[in-house]
Amino acid sequence: MSFRNSIVFKLNSAPKQHDKKVQHVQKQVRQWADSGQENPMCTARPGWMNVSFRRGLYKKKMWNIEVNLIDILEVNTEKSYVRVEPLANMGQITRFLNPLGWTLPVLPELDDLTVGGLIMGVGIETSSHKFGLFQNICLSFELVVADGSVVRCSKTENPDLFYAVPWSYGTLGFLVSAEITIIPAKKFVKLQYSPVYTAEDISRKMEEETMKKSGNEFVEGLVYAKDKAVIMTANMTDEAEPEKINSIGYFWKPWFFSHVEKFLKTGPAVEYIPLRHYYHRHSRSIFWQIRDIIPFGNHPLFRYLFGWSVPPKISLLKITQGETVKILYEKYQIIQDMLVPLDKLSESLGVFHDELKMYPLWLCPFILHPNPGMVHTSGDKAEMYMDIGAYGRPEEPGYEFRRTTRKLEKYVRSVKGFQMLYADTFLTYDEFHEMFDHTLYDKMRKKLNCSKAFPEVYGKVNRKVRD
Repeated sequence: MSFRNSIVFKLNSAPKQHDKKVQHVQKQVRQWADSGQENPMCTARPGWMNVSFRRGLYKKKMWNIEVNLIDILEVNTEKSYVRVEPLANMGQITRFLNPLGWTLPVLPELDDLTVGGLIMGVGIETSSHKFGLFQNICLSFELVVADGSVVRCSKTENPDLFYAVPWSYGTLGFLVSAEITIIPAKKFVKLQYSPVYTAEDISRKMEEETMKKSGNEFVEGLVYAKDKAVIMTANMTDEAEPEKINSIGYFWKPWFFSHVEKFLKTGPAVEYIPLRHYYHRHSRSIFWQIRDIIPFGNHPLFRYLFGWSVPPKISLLKITQGETVKILYEKYQIIQDMLVPLDKLSESLGVFHDELKMYPLWLCPFILHPNPGMVHTSGDKAEMYMDIGAYGRPEEPGYEFRRTTRKLEKYVRSVKGFQMLYADTFLTYDEFHEMFDHTLYDKMRKKLNCSKAFPEVYGKVNRKVRD
């Protein structure tokens, strides 16, 4: 795929084919309309190809639309944007933009995350405290809607649709292209590791580094115990001290989360990491889930001999899983990102500890804007939030997948937080509408005649309804 994408990009053939591929989507939508509109539509992309471990059995019941849109269409350095198709992924984009001296302001870690998933769902990165969520760096969207027409939207053109698209999970139309802001890139990221050793200092340090008015282009925390964490701050640079360069992305290097953990013993440190290695620092270990898949995978001998084969594609893991393995994953594992106000971080970490007793936890701050849409601040000012990511096997003796998730959901609602919907949610219909503002979304569904064409978001993401 990398070789194919490189050839397509160099030959500039993608823009020439884009209109034909969009017309193919339009043709299928019109065929659905002519068929009697008995079942709503969704993409034909198999569920095993998604990065999410969520099972989407709903695809078997819906009218599948083939959306084969996987390319980068244009890099415009004069106007500072890149135009891409929805299935272009983060690894593909950095592979092309970084050598040109450009990057995305918000670039989520895992290589296989797609533009469409990050727009229709949500995307976050350690620069989000400066730029917001992935949707906030997008300039325009192009969609095929229920009547088969193509609609373009931006802040000035069809703005209601533009703000309604994020978090809509393909229930307003099929995304066929997006224009995204790009910024100048530098060769390295100067990364400062700062270990902390009390629960109070974890929250204090994260808030302090997040709220700095200058510097700190990237802020991230890895929590290894209730009272132990490493807070990382970083800035892009073209200069580096040679002896401190660490190309963490090479296959023989330790997994990033285990590399970071050692600073709890050795103390504060500074490293220079090549930019693309930094962006995809969690890719090889799928954050830290790889340790449950290949427990010996971080052994030096394994890394040197077989590290080139890691990580296995998430899509490969999903398509080869038997039913028993899937049930075991659902029973003993949790994959959740909960978004809480920054001033509730200390309290939230206490709740996660009590309910899960699972580490590491990922901390990533982001600024939430009062823009209309499903997720926004409750007032008219931007507010700082924190993403707490929990991925792995909880050690809490009373852990039970559904019951524990419900407790976390209840707490997050109580602090006016949000749940990322790539993972399983057990919110009731009323609770879901309490957490997510449907005002603009419902208005656009009515305007675009979506009731028969697409299910509601709740019907695609809620565990009981979607299956």
